[in-house]
Order: sequence, then C-alpha cells, then structure tokens
Amino acid sequence: MKKWIVLASLLLASLPAMSAQRLKDIANIGGVRPNQLIGYGLVVGLDGSGDKVTSSPFTGQAMINMLNQLGVQVPPGTKVDPKNVAAVTLTATLPPFAKRGQALDVTTSSIGDAKSLRGGTLLLSPLKGADGQIYAMAQGNVVVGGAGASAGGSSTQINQLSVGRIPGGATVEREVQTSLGDGEFIHLELQDADFTTANRAVQAINKVFGPDTARAVDGRLIEVRAPYDSNQRVQFLARMENIAVDPADVSPLVIINARTGSIVMNQAVTLGACAVSHGNLSVTINNTPQVSQPNPLSGGKTTVTNQADITINSTSGKVVGLKGGANLAQVVNALNALGATPQDLISILQAMKSAGSLRADLQII
Repeated sequence: MKKWIVLASLLLASLPAMSAQRLKDIANIGGVRPNQLIGYGLVVGLDGSGDKVTSSPFTGQAMINMLNQLGVQVPPGTKVDPKNVAAVTLTATLPPFAKRGQALDVTTSSIGDAKSLRGGTLLLSPLKGADGQIYAMAQGNVVVGGAGASAGGSSTQINQLSVGRIPGGATVEREVQTSLGDGEFIHLELQDADFTTANRAVQAINKVFGPDTARAVDGRLIEVRAPYDSNQRVQFLARMENIAVDPADVSPLVIINARTGSIVMNQAVTLGACAVSHGNLSVTINNTPQVSQPNPLSGGKTTVTNQADITINSTSGKVVGLKGGANLAQVVNALNALGATPQDLISILQAMKSAGSLRADLQII
C-alpha cells in the first residue's frame, strides 16, 4: 500500500501544468500510416531445441515443401523429424513512404513446441499484408535476448527464449502508395477526439496561414487547404506540424487493472463530500493430521484423522471523512489513511463512484 501511495505522490509532483503542444504530437496526417505484415517461416540451425514433429506436424510438412522447391525430392513416407528446426510466425511493420530495398526489423515467434530459438537462422520467407500481397522478404540470424540451461531434470531460464528479433532482416519488395490528401485538401486526425481541441487547432492554423485555411469537420477530423505542388505541400506540412496548440483539459479518469490491482488516477480527479469506512476480515484454517495406532495383536488398523483449527480475525474499520472538492493529493492521503490494499481500493473506488462522490470515469481493464 505504501509503495502505491509513494508512486501516486511522485506522479503528482511530476505532473506539469497543461501547456501548448505541437500539432504533430496530438494529430496525424490522414493517409500517412504504417501497415502490419505477417508471414510464416522456418528457423534452422538450432541446438536440438526445435519442434517435435509428433506434436508439431506442420513443421515437417513445411520442411518437405521447402526441400521440394529447392529441387530435393523427399521419398514418400520418409519420416522427417529434425530437432534443430522450428516453425515461426513473422511480424513486421511497414512504415509510411517505405521504398523498395528498405530494411525492416522482423520479430520471430515460435508456434510449435520449440524450447529456444537461440542461435537459429530464419530461411527466406515472404511477409504479406492484409490484402494477401507480398510486401517484403525476410531472412537472417535470430537474436534472442534470453538465456537458459538445464541439467539433471532441472532447468532455468531468463526472459523469453521462444521469441527473437532480426534487426533489418526484411527487405521491402512492394511499395504502398501514400497520398498527402485529396486534391487541394489534406486531413488532420486528432489522436483523441475533442471538440475543444479541434476548434483550438483550427484557430491556430488559420492564425498562421490566414483565414479559411482550416475548418473542423467534427471532433476528430480537420480539413486543411494545402498547395498542389508536392514540394510546397511538404514545406507547408513541415511548418504546420510545429504549430503550438493548447489541448483541452483532460477529463477525470481512474484506470483500474483488476488482475494486478494497479490503480492510476489523473490530476483532474476530485471527490465530493463523503465518509468511508474500511475493515478487514481474515479466516485462518489449520489442518493437523493425527495418527491413531492400535494396540499390538488387537487386530485394529492404523487410521489417520485430521484436527481442524479455524480462527476468524476481524479488525475494526476506521471512518474517514472527505471534504468536497478534494484534489488528487488529498484523495491519495485519504485512501492511505484507510490502510487498504490495492485490491480493497478497487472496491472502495467503485462504491464511491456509485455513491456519486467520485467525480471521475472508472475504466476497468
């Protein structure tokens, strides 16, 4: 609990006042976006840590298909079970304006039962987009950031050994056409839809480039008039993306991770007047086996009975009063006074929200 309070206090102290941000930090240019690529391949050269064909039959099938394409005819019925090969999925990101011959980083992830990809080499494999077209080809040595060892039936490892990375391991073979707008207009898309921010962005752009240059279509999309010439349009965008804009104040939000017990609140969270009481109830059960041994020659049997000892401890809860309009620092201090654990705080915050005293949106992830 103390660690959570210290973390929240440090976050509060480090929060700067809301200041102007560059337009490029809060908005994206329409059409300028990355594209995800995916593929399938084989990693070879492993030190006996590859897939087992008995449990990963697709690895053997992929090996036979690859050998046939290379001119090596595998006789029908031949059992192919090399333990130095692993089937992997390949993922990469094709950035905007990527050109043929550009290198991309590739992530390899085992989809079989391979124990490790360390020391392996990915064979030439295609990377496809959502349309099924091949946009890049990948090949290279796999770099794994973990380590592991086993002996005598015991094993240990550091980090993940079934996922690796090939820096610059893919080469772009097909380009994605990216157009900077349609006709005389380009579109700005705010990362967070907000009418106030959209209006302020339009005013800032028109102040620099003149009236009627930009207009807001909705709370996210802004239409901007730009030069036709590609060189002038790039200069225009370079100047526009550095315009300072005052974004709207953030909405009060509390994010709760119910699995880990993590709670994060932003600086806009406040409380209404309320009183909160919290107490703990713990139940402890101890089970002690007892052996009953019969007398010699009595004909009885040895029996084992369990002696259960159940203890219930209840701690009295304290009542803490909170004044209306409390800021984040006061909220943290009040919750700290309750002595609640992060898991308890989840229930307390939900109850405060239901009572109408927590002036924030609850987002549970």
